[in-house]
Amino acid sequence: MDPEPPEHPEDELSALIRGAGDGDERSWERLVDLYARRIFALARSRRLSPEMSEEISQSVFVTLATKLSTGEYDERGRFEPWLFRVAMNRIRDEARRQKRHATPSDPVWFEGARTPPPAAEADASTDALRDAVGQLNDSDREIIELRHHGQMSFKQIAEMLGEPVGTLLARHHRALKKLRSMLETPPQDQRKADAS
Repeated sequence: MDPEPPEHPEDELSALIRGAGDGDERSWERLVDLYARRIFALARSRRLSPEMSEEISQSVFVTLATKLSTGEYDERGRFEPWLFRVAMNRIRDEARRQKRHATPSDPVWFEGARTPPPAAEADASTDALRDAVGQLNDSDREIIELRHHGQMSFKQIAEMLGEPVGTLLARHHRALKKLRSMLETPPQDQRKADAS
């Protein structure tokens, strides 16, 4: 089992939240340092563009700034689950929006450049993993994304989702097993298995 990611001491995090709410620039910088990359990674895990992932990350921090400055956020020791719930809602909304709209294609592709660029070949294993994660059901995918991209502990995920830690551990184990199976099964065998 993966070791739990380190949690930030509650007193330190509470002090940062209070400082950010009071407009302390160092507190804001520290909060951004702690969470921006994790939120960005969550967005990228849904195959959102780097630009859109950055936009979502920024919008989450705008929401945080608004809630802190107006006193709407009440620190109850559940900051990370709250923050990642906001992030996941934005990510899901954008992923749904993109599914409803056609994706523009690079015109060079249609002008005869049919071979993938060398960088695309190097990213084949990453693409295979992303494809496999995309085939998971929503609840399995969510636990993988929160645990591995959001770097949340199982306790934090349990608080966020309102589920027992044991249930989440079992779901995480099952989701990893599914991913391993998908990655180890050649694509043509996977299609045969899906057809039967």
